[in-house]
Amino acid sequence: MVQDLAGRPGGPGGRRTARALARLGAAMRGEERLELGRPPPAALRGRLGVAPTARRARPLHLPPSRPPDESSSTMKPIRVLMITSAEQKLNRYVGGWLRARRQLDPTRYDLVHAQFGQSGLLALPKRLPLVVTFRGSDLLGIVSDVDGRYTWKGRVLQRLSRLVALNADAVIVVSEHMKRSLPPSVPAVVIPSGLDLELFRPMPRDAARHALKLPLDRRYVLFVGNPAQARKRHALARRAVEIVNHSCPVELVTAWGAPHTDVPLYMNACDALICTSSQEGSPNVVKEALACELPVVSVPVGDVPLRLRGIEGCEVCADDQPETLAAALDRVLRRGARIRSRGAVAELDERSMAQQVIEIYRSVLNGAHHNHRGEDS
Repeated sequence: MVQDLAGRPGGPGGRRTARALARLGAAMRGEERLELGRPPPAALRGRLGVAPTARRARPLHLPPSRPPDESSSTMKPIRVLMITSAEQKLNRYVGGWLRARRQLDPTRYDLVHAQFGQSGLLALPKRLPLVVTFRGSDLLGIVSDVDGRYTWKGRVLQRLSRLVALNADAVIVVSEHMKRSLPPSVPAVVIPSGLDLELFRPMPRDAARHALKLPLDRRYVLFVGNPAQARKRHALARRAVEIVNHSCPVELVTAWGAPHTDVPLYMNACDALICTSSQEGSPNVVKEALACELPVVSVPVGDVPLRLRGIEGCEVCADDQPETLAAALDRVLRRGARIRSRGAVAELDERSMAQQVIEIYRSVLNGAHHNHRGEDS
């Protein structure tokens, strides 16, 4: 069953995972089928600075692998309690934890899947097997929007996330480099956030510009993200574009606050994407740009160097100086062509990623997954 515990607006990766699992279930048959059931009485959801409150959520039932002598009609579904969350004031977790204990009922659920380390706190001490997906700031730290430095709250969150990892039955990270932030004794599986490849696909540039009411005779560089977040470094992107303007007229388009379904229009309307973040796990915006075959210029952050490796027309800069970014943007814009990159992200289709998560569930419940102490989970 999917429930949303102690989350706030934001942290879309975990919610996309839940939706992908639900969509996967609606399309599958036989022993792999996911069944959507009736909503449970309530779930807990909290916003930043607001105590968790009750809301209804949709349950998700996942059947386990079928034994040879058992038909699909008699299988007992795996009942998953998914907890999604983004950054939250830690003192708000006390009330949320107390209420979460009432939800962690082994007669209703078979396992818990926590998205982000702080979500896993609500499942401790364990009453059910625990799977945790770490997505970035929970392991890497929180960057202040005031001065761009790592916060003491972020350091507390890192320690708590490592504690959660030590107690989890299975650990998932969204990129390989995040493994270094886990305790050495904790093994982890890399499963990036999946992409909706039906939504993020190439389309004619002029049609996308008409839809967004953008002139056809200009060049545009796209920045996707909250410009107020210090770690996104919107000012760095703006400065790089200003430098490019000295030799190549171009405008910076900032896509923020628009519906997620409109982002593919921006990606197909623009000539390049710029990524200037100081900290990322596995930024979906870069992978979504590749799915739309939009050239990308990025600082070396998260798994971006891996994603852009070998793709002609994309550049990973050696440093994060605006002059370096500007030079790379100038080269990409003068090239003036889309890239051939959709095949590079085909393996990240959200159905495939959701299936890998399902296999983790099965391995935990079947005792095939081993925790950090080498014991059966």
